[in-house]
Amino acid sequence: MAETKKNAGVAKAKQGAANLKGRGTGQLNGFLTFVREQGVVGLAVGLAIGTAAGATVKVIVDQLINPLVALLTRGVDLDSLKWVLISENTKKAQEEVAIGYGAILSSVIVLLATAFIIYLIIHSAKLDRIDKKKS
Repeated sequence: MAETKKNAGVAKAKQGAANLKGRGTGQLNGFLTFVREQGVVGLAVGLAIGTAAGATVKVIVDQLINPLVALLTRGVDLDSLKWVLISENTKKAQEEVAIGYGAILSSVIVLLATAFIIYLIIHSAKLDRIDKKKS
């Protein structure tokens, strides 16, 4: 009986070693399954494309939309427009409390232009028809 217990102990030790050896492979397989089932690759591709699209839209807004806005406003810098609520001259400096409506207006124009450019890109490339959720 002592022999049987000894053999059973050796068998358990071998099985434990095999489990430890296969554990890395099992985790790798689990990770690959996770990547495949959860669409992690698609997410990474979407993130990369989104980053590139964001940079492209920024260039279009900076190089096309902002100059057009400057042309329409005859070169007035929108960020400098403000409503002065309180203006005080002190010996040190001029202090004022103002609402910068020009910066708000500029931001809204950039937001609308960005949304419109993204719409044009998606609509012209017919990417809106590819979306599975709409079907």
